[in-house]
Amino acid sequence: MSTGTSKRPTMRDVAEVAGVSHALVSLAYRKPEKVSPERRERIFQAAETLGFRRNWVASSLSAYASSFTGILVANLHNPVFSTIVEAARAELDSVGRYSLMSSAVMPNRDGSYRADLRIVQSFEDLNAAGYLVVGVIPDISILREVRPDVPIVVAAASIEEFPRALSVRTDNEIGMQQLISHFVEQGHSKIAHLGGAGGPAARRRAAAYEKAMRDAGLESEARVIPAEFTEESGRDAFAQLLTEAPDTTAVSCVNDLVALGAMSAARTAGLRVPEDIAIAGYDNTFLAGIEAIGLTTVDTEAAEIGRIAASWLAADEPPPAGTEHLVPPKLVVRRSTLNTSR
Repeated sequence: MSTGTSKRPTMRDVAEVAGVSHALVSLAYRKPEKVSPERRERIFQAAETLGFRRNWVASSLSAYASSFTGILVANLHNPVFSTIVEAARAELDSVGRYSLMSSAVMPNRDGSYRADLRIVQSFEDLNAAGYLVVGVIPDISILREVRPDVPIVVAAASIEEFPRALSVRTDNEIGMQQLISHFVEQGHSKIAHLGGAGGPAARRRAAAYEKAMRDAGLESEARVIPAEFTEESGRDAFAQLLTEAPDTTAVSCVNDLVALGAMSAARTAGLRVPEDIAIAGYDNTFLAGIEAIGLTTVDTEAAEIGRIAASWLAADEPPPAGTEHLVPPKLVVRRSTLNTSR
């Protein structure tokens, strides 16, 4: 019977039972791909038998080359970011890397947000080997003091203001071209966009919308109503649209949450979707696919963005600073834009 005083098994204990060196046990946990499958199995089996659990915090603090990745999320309310994080964590785990996620922002009393420098400092104290920033944080300068040899990858956002980082994001021009072409095929020409506010990502999507309208010969019909990335912002922007351009028949939105807000405002105004007005989102979050919603949207391939971002962080030689990779999106058509009576 255990007295509760037995010491916790160590890597040296695992090495002795597995019949390998302490260094090989350490390597199996830090870089399992560097250890042969047969030896790796012996090591992990010995660890299970002994009840060994690696103290990854201590390992990170004691090692110059840490296997710990800090994940900073700009907006915990946006479901597309959770998809990116899940894919990134799975990719990191597949190569024996640990990760810890936190919000990168702190809410103010007035409803605005500020960057949370304390989180970055905490990750630095844990000797993070790299940082994954998901989305646009209010002040990217909180990362400027991170050691220059530590890679920083930004997912779903650009690096215009932070050229030392890497970026993986969707190709907004392709996505908007597909969406506007779909609206035109459905017989629409009065097509507005709700977005453009809330940061560089929103401005890029608004610019992509305007280009797609020009390419379709509808430049004179282009109209951008300011909206951020929230459902409430979508409701407010749609109400403004009805006041300024009541003849609008189709609306593209900067993301799915804004589209849901627009759909809610349309119902409040007595409009049917899509019979009276077609509404489309962007990101293809799980919300868009709910049968009761049926939202047409642009799939940004969020999981692929997360996978690529994590693979760069796990690479022995990541791409050079300033590298940007655009992932081609695809349009997912659902009933919010399909009006068979047109």
